[in-house]
Amino acid sequence: MNDEKTIHIAPPRRIEIAVATALYLLAAFLAVELVSELHLLSNPTTPPANTITVSGTGQTALAPDIAYLTFTVQNSAADVATAQAATTKQANAAISYIEGQGIAAKDVATLSYDISPQYAQTNVAIPVPCNPNVGCSGSAIYQTGTKITGYQVSESIKVTVRDLTKASTLLGGLGSQNVQNVSGPDFGLSDPNAGTDAARAQAIANAKQEAQTEAKQLGVSLGRIVSFSEGGSGPYPIYAMSASTGGKAASAPDLPTGENTYSDTVSITYAIR
Repeated sequence: MNDEKTIHIAPPRRIEIAVATALYLLAAFLAVELVSELHLLSNPTTPPANTITVSGTGQTALAPDIAYLTFTVQNSAADVATAQAATTKQANAAISYIEGQGIAAKDVATLSYDISPQYAQTNVAIPVPCNPNVGCSGSAIYQTGTKITGYQVSESIKVTVRDLTKASTLLGGLGSQNVQNVSGPDFGLSDPNAGTDAARAQAIANAKQEAQTEAKQLGVSLGRIVSFSEGGSGPYPIYAMSASTGGKAASAPDLPTGENTYSDTVSITYAIR
């Protein structure tokens, strides 16, 4: 029976060190790659190395379809209750007139209601005391002060006019209601985003067209959008007027509505390949 022997030859120490070093460097490289990928996944807005950035501007003009009027009624009296009663009566009469012109109750709203004391300056004469040595001079010291003489109650009301043909009639008719501080009309859009949305759509279309032109000239293809920003403005005011009726009926003014202009600018960055 032959005895079998196993001979184990250990590699040189320097080979073990070299292999261990290589494995360490490979692990470090893979770790760096993994961190980089995770960074890209957690920051999807980080643009690729190859990109182009284009900008576009859009502008649109829309005719207003809504108007806003405001006015104030105010009365003064020696006591709050009397001033409130007078202001309430006057405000109710003005509101009845407005609703009689076909304005819905939901479109008439109180903006503010204020009660303010009214003051007057007073001079109080205080006699100078008599001096035993020189007698009484009859003079007096006057002390200035203030006192409440009454109260003013005011109510500010906002009217939303959805039929612009009624705005002129309302302004003229409010003069017969003895209201004060009539202002407006402020023209606008019932959808406050309509003008900006239209301008943005035009700006994006212009930016896309610019990107396609540049990509063709560069001989590249457009990839995904990696960033987007915008900055808009508008509407530009078209018409405003203010009036103080002074308690007299006013004729209906002509109110040209014109158009509101809206603009927007966008910047888009595309990946290219």
